[in-house]
Amino acid sequence: MATENNMKAARSTYESFIQMAKWGTIVCAIIAAIVVMIIS
Repeated sequence: MATENNMKAARSTYESFIQMAKWGTIVCAIIAAIVVMIIS
């Protein structure tokens, strides 16, 4: 079983990953919208 300290570290890493994935998705969507507007 994972110890409490390992779970805290894993949860912190997971939350950081989810936050970066969320912002990365938003930034990519904005860039894609700009490119579509430039092309059209």
